[in-house]
Amino acid sequence: MRIALATLNGCDRATFVAALGPLFEGSPWVAEAGFEGRPFRDAHHLHQGLCGAMQRAGSERQLALMRAHPDLAGRLARQGQLTAESSREQAAAGLVGLAPEVIAELEALNATYRQRFGFPFILCARLNNLETVRSALRSRLESTPEAEHRNALAEIEKIAWLRLVDVLEPGATDETSEPAS
Repeated sequence: MRIALATLNGCDRATFVAALGPLFEGSPWVAEAGFEGRPFRDAHHLHQGLCGAMQRAGSERQLALMRAHPDLAGRLARQGQLTAESSREQAAAGLVGLAPEVIAELEALNATYRQRFGFPFILCARLNNLETVRSALRSRLESTPEAEHRNALAEIEKIAWLRLVDVLEPGATDETSEPAS
C-alpha cells in the first residue's frame, strides 16, 4: 500500500516507522530517528532527512545496518528468506536461478568481502545486473575499509531512495530522478 507524503507528515511515530522502516534493511531505527525532521517538503527532503539520520548515527549503529543486508545471491536468497524488498531487488538484477558455478563464485567473493570488511558487500541491486555485480564485487575487494564503509552507506542511500519511490503515492516523486545529494 502506498502512502501520501502529507499522511507521513501528519501521522504518529508508529505509523511513520511502520511505513518507512523497511527502507533501511532490518533497521527501523533510521525511520524512528528521521521522524523528528517532519514536516518534509517533498520526497527528496524526506530521503535527505532519513539518510542524514543514518549518517549521524555512530559507526556501531551503521555497521549493524550494513550487517542487516543479505549477501547478493546468497544462501538466504536461495532459501527464500529475504525481505520482500530484497527479494524483488535481487530478482530485478537477475540474481535468482543462477547456475551452480556462478553461485559458488559469488559465495566465495561474498565470503572474502565479508571477511575483509566485516559486513556484506552492498550494492543497489536494482541499478545493476549479474555482470556489474560481479565486476563491482571484485573491484571493491581492493578498497580500503574506510572507503568500503562510505561505499556501503552510499549504496544504502540508493536502495532507500528506490524503496521510498515504491512506498510513496504515485506523483510524489519523479521516479526517474536520483535522490538529491
